[in-house]
Amino acid sequence: MTGTQSSAADDGRRGLQAVIQLDDFRRLWIGQIFSQLADKFYIVLMVFLIAQYWVSNDPQSNGALAEVASAIRMDIETRSERITLLATGIYVANTVPAILLGLLAGVWADRWPKRRVMVASNAMRALLVLAAPFCLLPGPLFLGLSWGYWALMLMTFLESVLTQFFAPAEQAAIPLLVPPQLLLAANSLYQATSMAATIIGFALGQPILKLLSKTFLSLGLTGGEFLLLPFCYGMAALSLSTIRMKETLQEKRNIGIAHEIREGLQVLVKRPSVRRAMRNLVLLYSLLAAMYVLAISLAGSISSLGPTGFGTLLAMSGLGMALGAVITAQIGHHISRHHLGAAGLAAITFCLVLLGQLQGRLVITLMLCTVLGIGAALVAIPAQTTLQEDTPEGERGRVFGLQNNLINIALSLPLVLAGTLVSSIGLEPVLILLAVLAAIAALLERPWKRC
Repeated sequence: MTGTQSSAADDGRRGLQAVIQLDDFRRLWIGQIFSQLADKFYIVLMVFLIAQYWVSNDPQSNGALAEVASAIRMDIETRSERITLLATGIYVANTVPAILLGLLAGVWADRWPKRRVMVASNAMRALLVLAAPFCLLPGPLFLGLSWGYWALMLMTFLESVLTQFFAPAEQAAIPLLVPPQLLLAANSLYQATSMAATIIGFALGQPILKLLSKTFLSLGLTGGEFLLLPFCYGMAALSLSTIRMKETLQEKRNIGIAHEIREGLQVLVKRPSVRRAMRNLVLLYSLLAAMYVLAISLAGSISSLGPTGFGTLLAMSGLGMALGAVITAQIGHHISRHHLGAAGLAAITFCLVLLGQLQGRLVITLMLCTVLGIGAALVAIPAQTTLQEDTPEGERGRVFGLQNNLINIALSLPLVLAGTLVSSIGLEPVLILLAVLAAIAALLERPWKRC
């Protein structure tokens, strides 16, 4: 009985409840919630503004859009297609800094105090988005579109640049605030929160914006929708500013940024555990990005869903990831990291094969998407924890900057390749190909070894 009570107490000290009780981590976590919600609300606001101010209901009045669409061979007969075209420009402006600046931002995250980087990046984003209303003012046209649209693209680019500094500093701060035995639970909580913010942010963003707009209009004021983002980013900065963090600042050295970037890359060469964790994360996000595209074809094979119902499949995967995060937080410390990763990759392999074999069956497809999400959490959380534990403190910013670089590339390329492969060889062969990649990664984890 005593041994059972001790084990239960140990579980309590290592689970989600224990990590939330850490005051400074809790402040970091609250800052993450507001920051991630703001990132999702930002995209929703941009699409909202495009629909309200730059896309007319009359196709004939969108001559400039028609020329652009013709150049890239895109059909814009419907209003939603014209909104999608302009929203694509916002997505590109948001993605480019994530691909190009990860390593550079990571170097500066190592050089500067991490709390200041996190607070400053959120405070500057709060100030930056205050410029959004001015983009609606009338002005000159460029390439047939109002100057305000191009100003929004520039604002989005700068907002993404600031995000690249926040991300590695945030990840590097976690092991400074959380004891080693709670790192797995802390990353599990972050994973669950990230999925919840994605679902809530995209699902509730537009209703909240409309509610704010109508509320202010009832008071005789306009622009209520522009207050949501400054509020969220401001609350993130406020919460993060209260963190007490002890960190060893990097000594000033007379070496160039390029040399520091090479030092960060050397961590992957010298530490196999870091290299394996990075490999698993890049592969996982590549698989998930491909599934974003393949979900449309999977949903199309189900008569009760249809292609436009692909969001239901993605939501079930997100639910699975949240469940996997909770499971990992509560029992993950009893299982070795490489066993967790191998189990997760095996679950993904199993689900990909069955998704190809059992197309058109709603309940089974939803269940498999949920299990796939659980498998993704079993891969992502131990890998992220290993990166935090095994990377030297003075080089964490660079390693996490590299991680953001590689993950954003991993998220971008499959979005293009998956659709092309499906149209040329079919859905099932593509799912089998992805399953083979996941199976190889599971074998590379050598699950037959005890540790």
